[in-house]
Amino acid sequence: MLMRTDPFREFDRWAQSLLGTPVRPAAMPVDAYRTDDALFVHLDLPGVKAGSIDVTVDKDTLTVRAERAQSAPEGTEFIIAERPAGVFSRQLFLGDGLDTEHIEAHYADGVLTLRLPIAEHAKPRKIEVGSQDKVPALAG
Repeated sequence: MLMRTDPFREFDRWAQSLLGTPVRPAAMPVDAYRTDDALFVHLDLPGVKAGSIDVTVDKDTLTVRAERAQSAPEGTEFIIAERPAGVFSRQLFLGDGLDTEHIEAHYADGVLTLRLPIAEHAKPRKIEVGSQDKVPALAG
């Protein structure tokens, strides 16, 4: 579901230092884990206003889009500019075992938390093991 490493990160930093602008949008760091009844996703969005966050789901794709404005006034000459500004987007591909009709989203302290309930058909269930006297007769 998620890419764990980013082999192009150093290349992007090098290109940004030469060109002065990001080569590609900065990623939203993500943690994801599953409990018995839900999948939780935490995305770091420091400095983003809650009103600029857009979460959509289309079939098996969940998209998070957010915008962070530049923190300095227009015309400012930066000495160091490592905090990316602009529009950020992240897509997660969901399995069919999630209930996408009941996704919850909360934003606090720069972290967007998504709760995706596990669909009933995908939850673990106990299978009863019958004894010999309950086995149906086989035709043959």
